[in-house]
Amino acid sequence: MSNPPPAARLGQMLCGFWVSQAIYVTAKLGLADLIQDGAATAGELAAKTNTHRLSLYRLLRMLASVGVFVEEGEQQFRLTDVGQCLRSDVEASQRAMAIMSCEEHFRAWCELLYSVQTGQPAFDKVFGMPVFDWLSQHPEQATVFDAAMVSVHGRETAAFLQAYDFSGIQTLADVGGGNGSVLIPTLQANSHLRGMLFDLPCVISRATPNFQAAGLTERCQLISGSFFESIPVGADAYMMRHIIHDWNDEQCLTILKNIHRVLPPTGRLLVLESVIPPGNDPFFGKLLDLNMLVIPGGQERTAAEYETLFAKAGFRLTRIVPTSTELSIIEAHKA
Repeated sequence: MSNPPPAARLGQMLCGFWVSQAIYVTAKLGLADLIQDGAATAGELAAKTNTHRLSLYRLLRMLASVGVFVEEGEQQFRLTDVGQCLRSDVEASQRAMAIMSCEEHFRAWCELLYSVQTGQPAFDKVFGMPVFDWLSQHPEQATVFDAAMVSVHGRETAAFLQAYDFSGIQTLADVGGGNGSVLIPTLQANSHLRGMLFDLPCVISRATPNFQAAGLTERCQLISGSFFESIPVGADAYMMRHIIHDWNDEQCLTILKNIHRVLPPTGRLLVLESVIPPGNDPFFGKLLDLNMLVIPGGQERTAAEYETLFAKAGFRLTRIVPTSTELSIIEAHKA
């Protein structure tokens, strides 16, 4: 039915988690890695994954109906272009994102009502601590988190590098830069740049091998610490991608004021986030905004909200540079 009635459309929305959990099981079992470019029967896959053959077949058949697999012949399946994205060895793999979203994130989202009623992150209620504290105590999930962030935000990096001119910057600090997935390609694309990666000690330990493998240890300092306490000096531009959206206004002001203290008078602040547009058109940032409420307790913001937030921290928003993705570069200088 090409145009189902309203009740049927709503029913499809309500069943959305059925599909996401089926994709999760596929990712957790590594089924896409077992099929890759060929085809395999449900029986073959069940034997390799120690699962129940008929139940696995039913899972594959359902996912074939929504475009993840194609069933050919007698219970034999191959990957579609969409299904290929669940392989571990492809660029922009979504396997880690599927696992993270449908494990701890799914559990937190089951408490969305709590977040809406209280304004507090449901993750803290479910797991007993904030998400980044929890990740620091669960290294296996932290590794999945790193890979998931690369998969969901990876395409933004090329768009960011294409949209912004770094010629006037000598040293770029990536505050909360994670595993280096933004700073490494930025340094590679701009040979004149020196870099500083600043993040928690447990994150820096995960990032160090990436900079070594990229041959950038001579051009980049890796510094551990908390941006709630201080920011390292020495850069003429400070960048944060998907950091500000993790926190409430009070927490953001602490981070921004710490940057303001060390930023040179002619330096610049670069905040890379989704800027919520007006109107009712679909925009992924509106979905991400709820995820920020549920998981870390932050939010996505409008241009006006960023302007107000920056002003309270002593910055003047100078321009918003759009990219070919939903990411924008929000540039600010000292007021």
